[in-house]
Amino acid sequence: MGILPKHQAPAQANSLEGEFAASFFNGNLHLILLPTEQCNFRCTYCYEDFSIGRMTAEVRQGVKRLIDRRLDGLRSLSVSWFGGEPLLARDIITDISDHIVRSSVARPELDYAGDITTNGYLLDHAAVERLAELGIRSYQISLDGPRELHDRTRLRANRKGSFDRIWGNLLAIRDGCAQVRVVLRIHLTPGNIPAMPDFLAQIRDTFLRDKRFTVLLKPIESMGGLNGDTISVIPADERPRILAALQAIVLDEGDSDRLFSGDEICYAARANSLVVRADGRIGKCTVALTDPVNTIGRLLPNGVLQIDNDVLRVWLRGWENGDRAFLACPYSCIPHNQPENHPELLQINASTRGVKTAHA
Repeated sequence: MGILPKHQAPAQANSLEGEFAASFFNGNLHLILLPTEQCNFRCTYCYEDFSIGRMTAEVRQGVKRLIDRRLDGLRSLSVSWFGGEPLLARDIITDISDHIVRSSVARPELDYAGDITTNGYLLDHAAVERLAELGIRSYQISLDGPRELHDRTRLRANRKGSFDRIWGNLLAIRDGCAQVRVVLRIHLTPGNIPAMPDFLAQIRDTFLRDKRFTVLLKPIESMGGLNGDTISVIPADERPRILAALQAIVLDEGDSDRLFSGDEICYAARANSLVVRADGRIGKCTVALTDPVNTIGRLLPNGVLQIDNDVLRVWLRGWENGDRAFLACPYSCIPHNQPENHPELLQINASTRGVKTAHA
């Protein structure tokens, strides 16, 4: 699951120089918060290990204090909720988001926006309305094809299917009037490609006449996890042809905005984007959760960030040489799990030894 693209400031620019300025601009802050790392699903291709539970009270306090420390100097604040399944900890989302909304009242110049990556199972009408009140108006929800295919791969923890509940929640959003944005992330595998033309036509006719909905076509990747060695993926040389054919179905000579396009620069390559895990560890990437290279520091209860700048710099190297591949996916360009190749990675450990404190 990916993260929706964030605000960029001061002025949006397509040049690498403009992207660099936006990614290091201290007036922007993008926080990816994991209120829980548990999940009510057990998707067959999931890379997470669910070893961590709900965000602790100390971390919640630290997030609030961090935001309080930064608010006066911010032009934009983006908060992305991720998991696990974040809606399993909706009370934590409400608590922190309510704090942000109340703190923002006296700062009308602040551009605040929230989004959530959710499996959609708990995203009923009441949840949509409440999240919108808290400034969370963008959702990314995954589907793996029609019911008979989706329910083979996006299983609940009790091994039962999830399609009907998710589809019903999506219809409720469509039929409601909440001012939200929904990215339907359609996962592609060798096994579901034959069913995709009819399914995407159904998606188009059911949702895409509503401007609030867009589609992201995403081939599944093997990213580790219990089944990482057995996941079947679409060969790279076949993807352009397959994607072009499926995109044509989505568009059907319609508005090109029906297709969601993400940033060319990954959030993990941006200096002003941080992942706050449920246990207070600070990371850069929501895919590399179990890799030591992803731990760049810790958030303290008083809102102070302890960041190892040497490790952080590993994630930002693409800006030094203008390597677009590194900027598009820093993690794929880091020799992760091989700290001997990067001596600076040996500094990562559970203590704060060698870690610098930043009042970020």
